[in-house]
Amino acid sequence: MTPKRPALLPVELWEQLSEPLQVVISAMVEYYEQRIAKLEADVRDLTARLNQNSQNSSKPPSSDGPHVKRKPPKPASGRQPGGQLGHTPHQRALVPVDDVDTVIACKPDRCRRCGQPLTGSDPEPWRHQVVEFPPVRPYLTEYQRHRLQCVRCGITTCGELPAGVVFTCYGPRLASVVALCTGGYRMSKRAELRSQY
Repeated sequence: MTPKRPALLPVELWEQLSEPLQVVISAMVEYYEQRIAKLEADVRDLTARLNQNSQNSSKPPSSDGPHVKRKPPKPASGRQPGGQLGHTPHQRALVPVDDVDTVIACKPDRCRRCGQPLTGSDPEPWRHQVVEFPPVRPYLTEYQRHRLQCVRCGITTCGELPAGVVFTCYGPRLASVVALCTGGYRMSKRAELRSQY
């Protein structure tokens, strides 16, 4: 295989070299070109990292050096925080009354101005709904394994647990919650089990 002439070497000079020397020079030039390309890529990467700060990356502001210029604070708009007057309200849609679990009628007893007793019902009351999780209570199943004695030979036989029942004191769903709390959330296993009961 004919060695490839480096672009920097003139043709006249290349032809004066012996073939073994051409092979060595060609291999060395190819090796150093690859090495230079890798080093240039590393320099570009390190330069980009060096130019990162809290304003152009996910780095925290405490990692910024004193050379980083802070953006000037935005001038106050003069408006109050929150929804502005006349904006389109964005509210959660109410669940139909038929799908609500509990309806509590909140009726005033007396007029807020004169104190006169009030009676009746508002045909279109102002509806306010609160969504909440039901309280979690462990579902406990007891398996009573009876030991019965044979009238013929006198030996006792114990009843077997149904298929699929684990021999530990808590089931697979509770075991997975305990594993999540202790492994994923680093909670105390003893405190977690106490809170279950």
